[in-house]
Amino acid sequence: MAVWMLTLARRKRLLAKVGTYAALVAMLVIIYFPVYWMVITSIKHHNVLFKLPPEWFPRKPTLLPYYNVIASGQAEALNFLAYFRNSIIVSASTVFLSIILATMAGYAFSRFRYAGRRTTLTAILITQMFPLPMLLISFYIMFWRLRLLNTYTGLIISYTSFALPFCIWMLKGFFDKIPGELEEAALIDGCSRLQALCKVILPLALPGVLAVGVFSFLVAWDEFMFALTLMSQDSMRTIPPGVILSFVGEFDIRWEDMMAASIIVTVPVVVIFLGLQKYLIQGLTAGAVKG
Repeated sequence: MAVWMLTLARRKRLLAKVGTYAALVAMLVIIYFPVYWMVITSIKHHNVLFKLPPEWFPRKPTLLPYYNVIASGQAEALNFLAYFRNSIIVSASTVFLSIILATMAGYAFSRFRYAGRRTTLTAILITQMFPLPMLLISFYIMFWRLRLLNTYTGLIISYTSFALPFCIWMLKGFFDKIPGELEEAALIDGCSRLQALCKVILPLALPGVLAVGVFSFLVAWDEFMFALTLMSQDSMRTIPPGVILSFVGEFDIRWEDMMAASIIVTVPVVVIFLGLQKYLIQGLTAGAVKG
């Protein structure tokens, strides 16, 4: 009887383990299938894209879509490299501004006590709850009056304002975990408040700063709606609206070229994320949830 009970318990554990792995595999398939389909579409010929039944593995793979996007005469007409350059300028500037402003604000919220501090922090967090389309018209009118449409400055200000509230909360959480005694020792040794921040606090909060940089970069690199609305000149567009408007025609959509362009612009994001993912996870789990 005891042996039978032991065998039954083992079978239940085995079934539970098999069920868990089966569920994980199913989830991975659901998550990665769009990525797989994007990759194989980018190496197919246009005439087999809508073939039925579909080709799950391309029989005659081609790199022509990549050539069309990067190196052909068609690429010059597409302005793809200009979109890429614009995205890098806007994203890098957004990261730089977000880190500077979030560091100053997060440090102030963490170290100084004054009336209205918690209310201000809550108000900053509430700004994240407004849907971005609701802000689009007001941003457009404001930038039109300030003559910031079709400029890098307008888009950088927009993206920084979107990323900044969450960045402030992340860095405040990191600063809260650093003992104030270290800073006081630096002040006693003759450092100014700014020197103490730069030489003592920031090196210790480096994972949080990197997390803020990664988060800001992702916000700026992937955004579509504001980039489409605030940048109407083709030479000033960033990658998301540039790719969509370049490959979607009146009678045809060049899916294979669009997927090739999507993979090319995804590579920098994947590389940055893989290199700094532990800092981003650290920031999201440690800094962002502490009040």
